[in-house]
Amino acid sequence: MRLLFFFFLILPYLSHSQEKQFKVKYINEPITIDAVLDEGVWETAESAADFWQYFPSDSLPAAQQTEIKMLYDDKTLYIGIKVYAEGNDYIISSLRRDFRAGGNDNISLLFDTFNDGTNAFLFGINPYGVRREALISGGGSELRGFNTTWDVKWKGEAKIYDHYYIAEMAIPLTSFKFREGETKWRFNSYRFDTQTNEQSTWQHIPRNQFIFNLAFMGDMVFEKPLGRSRTPLAIIPYVNALAAKDFEEDNDFTDFKVGGDAKVAIGNGMNLDITVNPDFSNVEVDNLVTNLTRFEISLPERRQFFIDNSDLFANFGNGRDANPFFSRRIGIAQDIDGNSIENRILGGVRLSGKLNKDWRLGFLNLQTEKDEANEIASNNNTVLALQRKVFARSNIGLIFVNRQAFGDEDFLEEGDRYNRVLGIDYNLASKDNTWVGKFYTHKSFASNGGNADFSAGLNLNYNSRHYRIGVDGTYVGADFRSDLGFIRRSDILRIQPSVERIFWAKNGKLNNHRFELSPAFLWRPGLDFQNTDYNLQASWNAEFRNTARISAGVNSRFTFLTDDFDPTGTDGAIPLPGDQGYYYTSYRLEYQSDRRKAFSFSIEPSGGAFFNGDIYSIRGQMSLRVQPYFSASLRVNYDRIELPDPFPSADILLVSPRFDITFSKSIFWSTLVQYSNQSDNLGINTRLQWRFAPLSDLFIVYNDNYFTLNTFAPRNRSINLKLTYWLNI
Repeated sequence: MRLLFFFFLILPYLSHSQEKQFKVKYINEPITIDAVLDEGVWETAESAADFWQYFPSDSLPAAQQTEIKMLYDDKTLYIGIKVYAEGNDYIISSLRRDFRAGGNDNISLLFDTFNDGTNAFLFGINPYGVRREALISGGGSELRGFNTTWDVKWKGEAKIYDHYYIAEMAIPLTSFKFREGETKWRFNSYRFDTQTNEQSTWQHIPRNQFIFNLAFMGDMVFEKPLGRSRTPLAIIPYVNALAAKDFEEDNDFTDFKVGGDAKVAIGNGMNLDITVNPDFSNVEVDNLVTNLTRFEISLPERRQFFIDNSDLFANFGNGRDANPFFSRRIGIAQDIDGNSIENRILGGVRLSGKLNKDWRLGFLNLQTEKDEANEIASNNNTVLALQRKVFARSNIGLIFVNRQAFGDEDFLEEGDRYNRVLGIDYNLASKDNTWVGKFYTHKSFASNGGNADFSAGLNLNYNSRHYRIGVDGTYVGADFRSDLGFIRRSDILRIQPSVERIFWAKNGKLNNHRFELSPAFLWRPGLDFQNTDYNLQASWNAEFRNTARISAGVNSRFTFLTDDFDPTGTDGAIPLPGDQGYYYTSYRLEYQSDRRKAFSFSIEPSGGAFFNGDIYSIRGQMSLRVQPYFSASLRVNYDRIELPDPFPSADILLVSPRFDITFSKSIFWSTLVQYSNQSDNLGINTRLQWRFAPLSDLFIVYNDNYFTLNTFAPRNRSINLKLTYWLNI
């Protein structure tokens, strides 16, 4: 009797640790996507059920269960979902596509179509039928591997009933990439339930891992092998009419552009993208950032052409210090005054995807236009990437990057005529994601390159339920250079170990809290390995069951300035002298409220020493949601820098309100206002979007920028009307 009692006691724990599976039935009859599930064939479909909690605990069955059924024919995967709930008080952010899952009611489905635990397609929907899709790379081990910029055609509807909602989807098999003859895909699903504040997954995932981690998936088994994925040729033409005025130059101009993209499927696993005279005027503007450092800041890629399989190109090297390919370098250049300006892309091609089970290939070639007035040559930009899967979820990658100037331009320096990088990376991911890491070495080539023209690095992390231990090391030679990459600084050897202890609460308002130590040390090989920087970081973070968060931290820094530097950026001011070291310590405290509420906020005061003076800062954001049609947010960053005479002191302010109105699931109006006295600019970007057909849009975009430092005056202004249409041939 005791043995029987013990068996039933441990049965739930045994079941959630085993990989689940369910069968997907083949059908020949049509399915209407209406969130009713009244076709008789749904009754014969197997269910993926028995969800497990991920939050607030990961050792119990979900309190609110979910049932998923799937059917398929030669062209389409059909999905019917019944999502149980405590009531009908659902929370959604808006009617806009590609919503964030956190703080909202929704369900997401993940499909690992090559069964490699490395990449997956994600499709999600909320109770109002708003859809989202994403690409997941890197095994789902990092947030940067979650990309919602990707778009693809599919259908989805949802209806709310008493204590549950029904979602129904039809995803063309051409939206996936997979091997012909495949009989199963790895699958998982996760759900956010705001009424019980529960997050749950079909295949159990330990809560020390991301909820979209691909190491923990079950199987969906097809009744008969999948056939060849026949994707029609997609043509995406556009027309764009622009009217603009540059008030500095007193120059009015108009422009009319025509161009477009084409998408061609090469077999079941490869995509060929072709672009001619691309236009990115409808892309969301970047969020301004206050930069108090000596170095450039990396911003995310938002242009659709670069998104599909972007991890194959962008995840080489170290994303913080030495990334050999950073796609935002293409189409952006510096004018004769050193300012960043658009450099027109004439056209190009992009081939990427899976060659077979173990091999991935990426090839990119784009030509940019000559701008003689700004002494910018026409450049050919080429990237070739090859990746081979090894062991359970690891891979080895090779990359070749080439920028080649066209034409024998007089203004070109000899060292600017070409730049090339060749590199190899090993990306480690153990079967259960306990060990993840990276090891790489890259070499650059230039006509006037020196001997220290290579970069190397290692990153190794151990993840368990209660501990995270890691080490990160990067070397960038003084002569290493990647014109198409992101190199934060050269001539460095940087080592950063880290250790984190996690405590999981069993009851009460607190869900977990953690302590982390993460010191970073930097040496300059070109200065006889002088230790020029260190940052001793310690932090405490806590997460509550209502999703609120609080954290505190201390940073004790040393910075040896090799050159003069003015952290305030004040014109004509006396900079801090170089060839001198500075010791300074600062403290911070941050609180983030419950994001499920209609009004939420975060606030982060900080202060302490700063070089040879002091700094007092506050970061804050407020968000208001009037469900489901309106949302607004206000972001404020304020820094007060006080340096002793004769060095400058400054008040640096960044204020950024955003307004979003979603009239329906196809008409959106968003406005972003950004004021920064550091950049001497007040910018207004407002965009009206009408999605009149699947992935086909009409945009009206208005931009207005003003000088603000000494006088309030217009800088430049533009309005453009853009029409894009997705046509399958």
